Amino acid sequence: MRIRRTVTNALGAAALVFASLGAVTTTASPAAADPCGFYETGSDAFYNHCTSDGSRVVIKVEVAWQADYERCVAPGKSWLGAASKIEGAYYLGRTC
Repeated sequence: MRIRRTVTNALGAAALVFASLGAVTTTASPAAADPCGFYETGSDAFYNHCTSDGSRVVIKVEVAWQADYERCVAPGKSWLGAASKIEGAYYLGRTC
């Protein structure tokens, strides 16, 4: 009887470990897909303004072989252009 109880407890503990690992990977995936700030995919450049207050902010977009420019972005993901042309983007510290 003691062996059966030990095996049952071990299986229950293993199930809890696997369930918690699945929850961690499930909650981490959406955040990794669209990180806050500037990021690139294989072909496109984006700026993700992460906020809960609905504010719009001014970013500076750095462009290869052209003049950089400022842009007002709303909360969420904004497409900036082709990744081969956009070198970066960052928050300028003011709203618009």
